[in-house]
Amino acid sequence: MGRDIDRSEFTPEDRVRYREKVKGNLGVLRRLIDVGKLERDRRKMGVELETCLTDDQGNAAAINAELLDRIASEEFQTELAQYQIEFDLEPRWFHGDALSQIEGELRRSLDRAEEQARTLDAHVMIVGILPTLADFNITEQNLSANERYKALNDEILGMRGEDFVIHIEGEETLRITANSILFEAACQALQLHLQVNPEDFAAYWNVAQALSGPLLAAGANSPFLLGKQLHHETRIALFEQSIDTRTEELAQQGVRPRVWFGEKWLSEGVFELFDENVRYFPALLPVCDDEDPHEELAAGRTPRLPELSLHNGTIYRWNRPVYGVADGRPHVRIENRVLPSGPTVVDCVANAALFYGMLRGLCSQRPQVWQEMSYHAATDNFFAAARRGLDATMFWPNIGEGVPVSELLLRHLVPLARRGLEECEIDAGDIDRLLDIVCERVVARRNGASWQIAAHRHLLGAEGAGADEALHELVRRYQRHSQGGEPVHSWPLDT
Repeated sequence: MGRDIDRSEFTPEDRVRYREKVKGNLGVLRRLIDVGKLERDRRKMGVELETCLTDDQGNAAAINAELLDRIASEEFQTELAQYQIEFDLEPRWFHGDALSQIEGELRRSLDRAEEQARTLDAHVMIVGILPTLADFNITEQNLSANERYKALNDEILGMRGEDFVIHIEGEETLRITANSILFEAACQALQLHLQVNPEDFAAYWNVAQALSGPLLAAGANSPFLLGKQLHHETRIALFEQSIDTRTEELAQQGVRPRVWFGEKWLSEGVFELFDENVRYFPALLPVCDDEDPHEELAAGRTPRLPELSLHNGTIYRWNRPVYGVADGRPHVRIENRVLPSGPTVVDCVANAALFYGMLRGLCSQRPQVWQEMSYHAATDNFFAAARRGLDATMFWPNIGEGVPVSELLLRHLVPLARRGLEECEIDAGDIDRLLDIVCERVVARRNGASWQIAAHRHLLGAEGAGADEALHELVRRYQRHSQGGEPVHSWPLDT
């Protein structure tokens, strides 16, 4: 959830000062871009993985403070709810054995966290939404002990002025009201970062948006919420609705949501997105820093732009722009937030390989994909993938409407991802192994969501389990298979 803060109450003066500082930060960002100060030609990538904590029965376990004390590593952090933790990997160059490195580090980190969790009779689970979450898990008392989370909860509720309504129609229908932002904590994601040259940002972001639909279809892993089967990636609709600051009237007036796919292709670059953020979205956390970015720039130092960065962290684009400073040098990167967590480490890394490969492959293609499809079509593809996963159909340039996403992936996008990874000089063995996992998953029509749905039906039918027991046994089997490490398309339904 980003930078920590030390208070949760703000005055009108705080808000006015913060607004002016954000605008000043934006002007300095414009200057950094115009004079060519942003770093170039450093193809670095990073990974963040959000996890859910469960007890031995498969229920959410609100133990993150105790667990983090036992893990005792800065790689691990709290998340919004007490039954979540996140860990981040150090950025690295994207070439050679980078994907194998990530796989090994994710596995070791998860094993370390799981080992400590077991001392608390608990487990660490990588899943988009925990199927056994109950409504009492999604209440304000489960907020993690962090002023940022309390402030976000209070500010979003205050801005909205009424309870949230979660309404999702899928295989079944869920309609429920909530008086906190804790429904957002039901969502666990795999977040992928890529540093790009500032002059290439528009093309990379546009392509990331265009491929979000096929990417999400391949990796969907969130079919259940509060005992109901909804979308293959219910996380998308849930996240959008769970922190929506707009009332129904404001939504009808065209006010933009804070969880946003966007509304148009970029034509200039990263500045457009930050400028939209400042123009469209009022501050949620108006915390000012002592830095004067103009003075930093005049003194030859690199400004951190803390107010602009904090503001950006409260706007949840599915492909988010990020300004960062590493080793004293400023850069921009894309943070892809599309994918759910899990089901296994190797599935996560295969999804990362697909994303990075498609991104590079499509950016190298001429004419570029976003020049041949409307933004509306990319948006429709994204939400079709969320609803139906590998059963979705999509529009794609030079192929047409109603293309099965399985065909689009196997015949067009996975080969393109292979070429993209080869251009990045990723080890050939890793390319073959990881993209083969994606292909086998697509051929079997078995990603995390479809396995959960099939296993749940098997438990209800062939094994005669009751509704509650079926969900708990589903979680226990998922946990065992996830820990076992074999990719999800190979998981059996009956053990």
